[in-house]
Amino acid sequence: MEIIFATGNKGKLKEVKAIFQDTSHKVISLKELTVIPEIVEDGLTFEENARIKAVTIYDLFRKPVIADDSGLSVDQLQGAPGVYSARYAGENATDLDNNKKLLRELQNLPEPHPASFICCAVFYDGCTYLKAFGEIPGRIIGEPRGEHGFGYDPLFLPEGYDKTMAEISLDEKNKISHRAKAFNLLKDIMRRDGKYET
Repeated sequence: MEIIFATGNKGKLKEVKAIFQDTSHKVISLKELTVIPEIVEDGLTFEENARIKAVTIYDLFRKPVIADDSGLSVDQLQGAPGVYSARYAGENATDLDNNKKLLRELQNLPEPHPASFICCAVFYDGCTYLKAFGEIPGRIIGEPRGEHGFGYDPLFLPEGYDKTMAEISLDEKNKISHRAKAFNLLKDIMRRDGKYET
C-alpha cells in the first residue's frame, strides 16, 4: 500500500522510509507525484502545521498521508526558532543561512545553550487522524560539525553525546532523533489502529 509522506525534504524522506521499511506501506514523497501543491504552513504549533500538510495532500490525492512538522526550540531564545525553524533567516533561507542566524542570536548569551529538537508526526486517511510527538534534548555549540544530516544538525549536540547530529550515522540518528521517536510512535499507533499489517 502506498502512503504519501508530505515532504520534499530528501533527508526527512530517507529517515522515514527507513522507519517504515518493516511495514506494508511503501512511502513515497511529494517529488514522486505528478503535482506538487503549494502548502501554506500558517499554524502556530508543530501539530497544526503537520495536520495542514496531511489534510491538504489527502484532499488532493485521496491516499493515506503521513506528515510532520518539526523544529528547534532554544531555551535562551524563548523557544525560537520553533515553527519557523526552516525559514528562520527568511522565506528562501538555506540551512547555512539559518545556522548563521542562530549563532548570531546566541553569540552574546552565556553558554551552555540548552535546546531541544521537537517533532509532531501525523497520519490521515480521510477518516482517521493519528498523532505522535518526539523530542530530544541537547545544546547548541558554537561551530558546525559533521557532514551528515540537515538543518541545524551540525550545531546540535544531543544530551549524553560528544558528537553532533551531523556526525552520527543515519542508523544511530534513527534511534535517538525527535523525528525517529515521533514516527516510530506513530507507526505503533497506526499498527494498533489497524492501518497496516506487519
